[in-house]
Amino acid sequence: MTSPETESLSAGTRRPRRRDWRGQVPVVAVVAVGGAIGATARYAAGLWWPERTGGFPWATFWVNVVGCALIGVLMVLITDVRVAHRLVRPFLGTGVLGGFTTFSTYAVDIQRLVDGGHPRTALAYLAATVSAALAAVWLGATATRRFFTWRQR
Repeated sequence: MTSPETESLSAGTRRPRRRDWRGQVPVVAVVAVGGAIGATARYAAGLWWPERTGGFPWATFWVNVVGCALIGVLMVLITDVRVAHRLVRPFLGTGVLGGFTTFSTYAVDIQRLVDGGHPRTALAYLAATVSAALAAVWLGATATRRFFTWRQR
């Protein structure tokens, strides 16, 4: 037996009907556009602050820290402060900030540092990025909550 939301496939599996998939097209589109914007901004940061061979990858470090702080701010704004349109979170959170932050480059940077004979720098970068990124999310969210709590008084 199938529900109106699914079509039967062989072996009893189900898949969403086409009309349900079409509802996701705007979400996919805003994530793609946002991702292009975020990735372009990240690329610009790398051009502005090029990496020195064997040195600490400062541009990637700061892109990730700033992006994580902005994710903390965004999540408070769209969950605690104001109800946002359903496409705001995918566009800004997943798209722009997901494209801007670059934890894949972070992993590649660590591997390059190790392969290049700079394991201490790689270890420092590994620890500093995770610590700073987590602290940035917390600080962004906490500062935003406090600002709006103070403003409501």
